[in-house]
Amino acid sequence: MVAKIERGNHLKGVLIYNYEKVTQDQGNILHWHKMMESITGEFTIPLLERSFEPYLIANNRTEKPILHISLNPNPKDAVSDETFSALAENYMQEMGYGEQPFVVFKHTDTERAHIHIVSVCVDEYGKRISDSFERVRSMKVCRKLEKQFQLTSAIGTTEKKDIPLQKVNAKQDNLKQQVGSVLTFVNENYQYQTLGEYKALLSFFNITAQEVKGIIHGKEKRGLVYFATNDEGKKVSNPFKSSRFWQPVGLADLDRKFKKSKSFIDKHKPQKRVRELVRDAIQKYPNQDDFKKYLQDNKVSMFVRENEQDRIYGISFIDHTSKTVLNGSRLGKDLSANVFHRLWNETAPPISIPVKENSKEHFTEYIENEPIAKEEDFSNVNIMEAIGGLLPMDIPEENDTKNLKKKRKKKKDAKRR
Repeated sequence: MVAKIERGNHLKGVLIYNYEKVTQDQGNILHWHKMMESITGEFTIPLLERSFEPYLIANNRTEKPILHISLNPNPKDAVSDETFSALAENYMQEMGYGEQPFVVFKHTDTERAHIHIVSVCVDEYGKRISDSFERVRSMKVCRKLEKQFQLTSAIGTTEKKDIPLQKVNAKQDNLKQQVGSVLTFVNENYQYQTLGEYKALLSFFNITAQEVKGIIHGKEKRGLVYFATNDEGKKVSNPFKSSRFWQPVGLADLDRKFKKSKSFIDKHKPQKRVRELVRDAIQKYPNQDDFKKYLQDNKVSMFVRENEQDRIYGISFIDHTSKTVLNGSRLGKDLSANVFHRLWNETAPPISIPVKENSKEHFTEYIENEPIAKEEDFSNVNIMEAIGGLLPMDIPEENDTKNLKKKRKKKKDAKRR
């Protein structure tokens, strides 16, 4: 049996993810502990939320108080509902969560039936329950429960992650599940520091993210929604709010992810390898297709962003060796989007002409996502044209200025008389 422990701060998203399986006849609620019950015996998401509210209100400083655990027996094991309930009860007790409220969902949407446990990792006084050596303890508990319930041991077997091997298919009914699987894979395996880099990675799975803003009760609110796209990057689905996924994929979660990714990149410096590869590719393969193939052969993917005028305004490189996404501008000024636009879209390279000192200054922007600034000529011939927009249009000439002073003096003398 394999256990997977996740923590987050979106209780409703976790409950919706699990409850949807129940409404789709792909699961059911097997067991609950210290949870509120309705008169009819049926559970609803608001009722489940109310059971955890006192603990979340009392929470002091725990950043991710929501606990989401999945227990996955070997597909060969025929586990009954009673055994699943006992496994959940014993596992929570052994891990130190026996006195916590929790609800157990059974999922049958895959060939291997498994259970999900939703709980909180802060006690009734708001104190965080220790998770020291949690992974080691979890493995020991799993081995113990395997023997107790005569299950196939997971020792010696390799547990494969749910790696999305293909792009999401908007025509299939389980679109939200597909998107959720990709988000989990991306969040757990790759490093990225901006929303642009994140979107570049998601684009390879036909997914895009979009920030939304609005005013609710007089306060500005920000959120993130996800869409499935086609191969051209156009949206082909209704939006999925980030809160609908149990994974931590909202704006606040991404901000924390960006900071962790920055620390990882600062420490391991994966950009050095990518920078060398990209510079080498530019020298050897000026053609875009050959350039792209060379990088792919070295396990680096490229994502180019263009506007409606086919103007390249962004470029990102995804290094699958270090699992890192890097905007071109992070690799150096000579590898920004503007440079690649010139390389692949100009019919001939710009001719470098020697310029006399103090006659011209050339200003070139190498900022990602910004248009190229044109070379401005500040020679003596057109200096006034260059700065004319910064001055008033009705500038008096020298003679006019003297005449104005004389007129003002005459008026003053007339008033004195």
